[in-house]
Amino acid sequence: MVDTALIDSLGLNEFIPASLVRWQALMIEAMAYFLDRLPPQRLGAIAAQQLALPADTEPAARLVTLLAQCPTLHKLGQVMARNPALDAGLRRHLQTLESMPASAAADALDEILHTLVPPDAGITLGRKALAEGSVAVVLPFAWREEGQHREGVFKILKPGIEARLAEELAILPGLARMLTRRGRQAGLPALDYAGTFSSVQRLLTREIRLDEEQHNMRCAETLLGRDGLVFVPPLLPWCSSRVTAMTRVMGGSLIDAGLPERERDTLADALIEALLAKPFWTRTDDALFHGDLHGGNLLLDDDHRVAVIDWSLVARISKSQREALTDLALGGLALDARRICNAFTVLGVPHDRDAAVQAHVEHAIDLLAHDQRVIGFDWLVEMLDALALQGNTSFGEELALFRKSWLTLSGVLHDLRGSVSADLPLLGAGLRHFLAEMPQRMLSGPVSRDFATHLSNSDLLQLASSGWATGIRYWNMKVAQSLREGDNETS
Repeated sequence: MVDTALIDSLGLNEFIPASLVRWQALMIEAMAYFLDRLPPQRLGAIAAQQLALPADTEPAARLVTLLAQCPTLHKLGQVMARNPALDAGLRRHLQTLESMPASAAADALDEILHTLVPPDAGITLGRKALAEGSVAVVLPFAWREEGQHREGVFKILKPGIEARLAEELAILPGLARMLTRRGRQAGLPALDYAGTFSSVQRLLTREIRLDEEQHNMRCAETLLGRDGLVFVPPLLPWCSSRVTAMTRVMGGSLIDAGLPERERDTLADALIEALLAKPFWTRTDDALFHGDLHGGNLLLDDDHRVAVIDWSLVARISKSQREALTDLALGGLALDARRICNAFTVLGVPHDRDAAVQAHVEHAIDLLAHDQRVIGFDWLVEMLDALALQGNTSFGEELALFRKSWLTLSGVLHDLRGSVSADLPLLGAGLRHFLAEMPQRMLSGPVSRDFATHLSNSDLLQLASSGWATGIRYWNMKVAQSLREGDNETS
């Protein structure tokens, strides 16, 4: 049985955002459940590591030390590391999970590599690993090609990672049942824990399929090209299902580079253009989005370009899904709840939950009409999260990864250049595509959405004709708000 003192020492209750305070007890219980079902030797190692920390170690550091010992929790920590809703001190500690000093023994890695890389490849291995992530370690190497000295890195799975990951993933179905039961008893919304954890299982299993990552990197290189400010390090010939070999990026984290403000702004816009706008504003059926855009995966090369690494998690968002997301934004622009609800139906919200969805949509529109929010992807994500916390979503893992990609990159951009939203550069790229489409639109049918902007000519006409109705809705909402405020002052 997990020691309650261990859970208490992590100070979880101090780090849960105010917006999730209703879930605090359940989250703490979930952590205890997870740890209690690890094999005894692993739980013992976790406890020993905690005891080895100095007695005055702050709770945030204790929590991060624990997360680093479990690949599923390590990944969770990376996802949350740039979330501005968390305590600033906790975020600083979580960011150490993005790229950690390697703990795996170099000799063990050397032995594994010798079995995976041809001994006659002419490769000289580095003696010290460069970094360690949730499932893999990065080891440098060098070779000569056409008389030139070349440098690369091997990304190699940690010894025993498959077994540790399997142990943790086996806990998730029981954890989902416990959360469903205890959430019901606590009167919390009925979330789809089983479906969510099933998606988590599939996504984390992708993390150890390095051959899939290599396929994703080739697709991403085709999308981004090699010569822009944002690029994918080229793969090298020694790749396999357990090793990814790529050109070495001779630089560190973009966030920690200490660049001048103008260059930070330039690179931030380039990241939005390459990783969000370029795949979103395209006519292709499936668009590729990096699914794990934390700070450790964005490296500043010595030529001051940004290398994007770790493509094991990607979201492939269909054209119809991108059309629905565009419809959500247009519905917000027109203060049109019906259009937004129709778009949610395309994205997978069950029909029997229309009333609950309608209420959340009306609230989100109120925020726009009362100038408390600005239309854009930040507003969309906030609405998606509100629906998720009420158990009203069934969007699937690809859209969940897209949402995660947006939130994580937004957090990185916040750390890079302050609170400027990613919305404006993204919408600006959409406008450029729209202007380029004008000649094609002259020859297109009224309902065709065969455009990078995902809008038909009919959509544009509806949007233009709805301007007066939108104005009426806006002023009606403002008047209703003023009346409510007057009533409150009178009472």
